[in-house]
Amino acid sequence: MTARGRLAGSLLPAKKYLALFRVRFQNEMQYRVAALAGVCTQFVWGFMEILLFRAFYQVGGEMPMTFSQLVTYEWLQQAFLALFMLWFWDKDIIEAITGGNIAYELARPMDLYNMWFTRVAAQRIARALLRCLPILLVAFLLPEPYRMSLPVSFGAFLLFVVSTALGLCVVAALTMLVYALTFFTMSASGVRIFAASIAELLSGAVVPLPFFPEKWRLLAELSPFAAVQNLPLRLYSGNLAGDEALFYLGMQVFWLVALVLLGRILLRLMRRRLVVQGG
Repeated sequence: MTARGRLAGSLLPAKKYLALFRVRFQNEMQYRVAALAGVCTQFVWGFMEILLFRAFYQVGGEMPMTFSQLVTYEWLQQAFLALFMLWFWDKDIIEAITGGNIAYELARPMDLYNMWFTRVAAQRIARALLRCLPILLVAFLLPEPYRMSLPVSFGAFLLFVVSTALGLCVVAALTMLVYALTFFTMSASGVRIFAASIAELLSGAVVPLPFFPEKWRLLAELSPFAAVQNLPLRLYSGNLAGDEALFYLGMQVFWLVALVLLGRILLRLMRRRLVVQGG
């Protein structure tokens, strides 16, 4: 085989997943009206949370984040909700697992983990792109002190971009882990509800992690859920910097590798014991 032939053969699997990504991305980009409704809901919700925190800040006392950092954190959270939310699941994948159509998925000439991982990433990116720009535009035009701030530095913005990409991958890996665990349960909803509840709390979606009591904050920051939205949003706002920021970036990489390996192991175990009945 020539060098050109070997190169084409090595690129063929990547082309398959790229094509799958493109199809899922274009499919999700069609739901513009639903995205508009989501933008309105997220804007109202974000403003409500900011007003709630504003009341605490007006009381006085030492706060772990400046109000400007908190406002920026909240607007970024709403803008990229579709990217980081851990309560969104692909109904087609769930139905394939519970309804027996997993047999068709396994028959495809693609690695099951890579195929589902690609679908999850494409759906989240498409939904985030539809929603983030309107929210960010309004957030930057609001009057002080409710206006979203620019990054504290260009370096902080670059770290934010890198951390956001890693956070998306961690979310996809966590989602894949939940799908893999669904094979071993009697109900598809139990694992999802438990995972979403724990993830919402420990990822900083309910309350930013700096507001946690110190011992609980340290535990949360070392969990895989803190490697989702907590880190990129705090990097952008300037709440994390220097060696501490690099340490948590390393934690993101660690959890991504660990979760992918664990998900692959569970799917491999599933294939050994899977029984699909029917004709």
